[in-house]
Amino acid sequence: MTLRIDHIDNLKVAAHQLLADGRHQAVWLFEGDMGAGKTTLIKALCQVLGVVSIVQSPTFSIVNEYSTHEGKSVFHFDCYRLRNEAEALDIGIEEYFDSGDYCFIEWPERISSLWPSTYYQIHLSVDADGRRQIETRIV
Repeated sequence: MTLRIDHIDNLKVAAHQLLADGRHQAVWLFEGDMGAGKTTLIKALCQVLGVVSIVQSPTFSIVNEYSTHEGKSVFHFDCYRLRNEAEALDIGIEEYFDSGDYCFIEWPERISSLWPSTYYQIHLSVDADGRRQIETRIV
C-alpha cells in the first residue's frame, strides 16, 4: 500500500488506514531518514489506538510502554542508539515481540537479524515539496 500525506492534519486518516492494513501484525518496522516522520506517525497511530499517556520518542530509554483506554499495551522502540543487537536482547526485545502487543520500532535495521518471521514494514520518505510518502508491505 502507498499513502501520500499532504498535510499533518491528514495523518490521523493515514493512521486508521495503516491500522486496518496491518491489523494482524504485532511488530511494525518504521524505516526512513532522520526527520521523515517516524515518531510523528507513531504518535498518530497511538492516538487512534486510544493511548492515554504522552507519546514521545524513546531515544534514551530505547523502549516506552504506553497503555490504551482498554488496558492494552503498545511498545515503542527507538533502536538508533543501540550499539549492537546484544543490547536489544538485553532489554528482552524478543519477549516484547512474542507478547502479541503492538511493537512499533524505529531504526529497525539496527536489529535486522532479530526481526520476527512476520512483520509490517513501513517506509517513510519526504518528497521534494515536503509531502510524506508511506509505503507498506506485510512480510
